[in-house]
Amino acid sequence: MYNVRCTICMVALAVVALCATSCKNDIVYSRFVPVSSEKWQIDSVAHFEYAITDTHNDYRMLVYVRHTERYPYQNMWLFVGDSLHRDTIEFYLADDRGKWLGNKHHGFIEMPILLEENYHFADTGKYFLTVQHGMRDSILRGVTDIGLEIIKNGKE
Repeated sequence: MYNVRCTICMVALAVVALCATSCKNDIVYSRFVPVSSEKWQIDSVAHFEYAITDTHNDYRMLVYVRHTERYPYQNMWLFVGDSLHRDTIEFYLADDRGKWLGNKHHGFIEMPILLEENYHFADTGKYFLTVQHGMRDSILRGVTDIGLEIIKNGKE
């Protein structure tokens, strides 16, 4: 009986190890910029600089907004841009009843916003991205961090 249990445990451990190595996300860049005193000033811009070394794959690009329950609105507007273009993005942080939509972690809520699902970089090198809030309030309370994550999709 002991040998059967031991064999089952070893097989299960091997399957978990195989999944952990083959199912990992290929994160190329991940960084969060803290917002001073949970007060995001309208003229405060989060700057991200990252390097791309592989142009054969497509990438998923996500912006993250971390906030506390002190954030006063249901939605948020962001200005996201690089040296070539600038986009205006609206997204919701809470549903119609006020329930937060993001992932809760240790007193804050983290909301991922998909910028690009299959973005292809034409050239290798350094790239820049800026994120600024586009709300009417000059000081946006309750925001703790702004993040950027770039994940290699890979060829299938």
